[in-house]
Amino acid sequence: MSTLRFTRPLAILLTGLLTVTALFAEPLAWVSSEKDNAITLVDLTSGKVTATVPTCKRPRHMQLTPDRQQMIVACSDSHAADVIDVASRKSVRQIPMGDSPEIFDIAPDGKTLYVSNEDDAELSFIDALNGKKLAQVKVGKEPEGVKVSADGKTVFVTSEVANRVHVVDVASKRIKTNITVGARPRRFAIAEIRQELWVTNELAASISVISLKDFSVLATIPLQLKGARSSDITPVGLVMTKDGKRAYVAMGRANHVAFIDIAKREVTHQVLVGKRPWSVALNADESKLYVVNGLSDDMTVIDTVKAKALQSLPVGRVPHTVVLTE
Repeated sequence: MSTLRFTRPLAILLTGLLTVTALFAEPLAWVSSEKDNAITLVDLTSGKVTATVPTCKRPRHMQLTPDRQQMIVACSDSHAADVIDVASRKSVRQIPMGDSPEIFDIAPDGKTLYVSNEDDAELSFIDALNGKKLAQVKVGKEPEGVKVSADGKTVFVTSEVANRVHVVDVASKRIKTNITVGARPRRFAIAEIRQELWVTNELAASISVISLKDFSVLATIPLQLKGARSSDITPVGLVMTKDGKRAYVAMGRANHVAFIDIAKREVTHQVLVGKRPWSVALNADESKLYVVNGLSDDMTVIDTVKAKALQSLPVGRVPHTVVLTE
């Protein structure tokens, strides 16, 4: 019987394929914990915590690299990002991010990080490989949310104090225009099919809908909850389905998640979760929504078809962001 032999390039390729297969063999939720300086891993199949991954100080926003091989974690008190290999769950390096980084986005080619530096009122352009600061753009006070357009040519940044969305041109590294929205704008989502940019307004209990064609505000969607004051409705986290038909919004102190029909711009359902829901993420088939609750130190899993909470489980002290690998 003959023995199979592989050339070195083919062997390397097969090894890489096996690594990718192993990487996604165990679908996980990664949840950053600000007080534990760690990331809690939750098995999406069993719904149980399986491990914790140590990281740098006060981990907050996290995002997978475009190839999904590494998790980048912004650590505000370390003034850096921790780069974690997803397969081994080990830190491979750190990237300087400037003072108090919280939210960032990654260029489509993976080469540049765009980081909001709250204390400096800046948007930083950082080389994702060597950590070199390539440029900085002055924006309004307390910038937070950052979102890169699909073509990589534009970066959107919220200013919580100025109540504005800054539209930054990547090539010139200058602000093209400023858009006035509701009080304390926080996070973004883009409805590509409709060419709309949505931004949550934490202190206005609303969402601003912005045209990506001319950057005008098309509509403002009010968020209400029976029995709750407007001041108790503080939307932050926002995610949309791939078909652009539904949005899910974490309502903060109102302790609910709102389901929104994107075309009608209307709330269709509201689901009770933990205290101060903050970050939201959809699984691959969009049948479940994972909601991080910052003040109850847990994560709620919602059945999106039935609009019903299935379970809540502890995920560390002051959880901030959830990212799924599956």
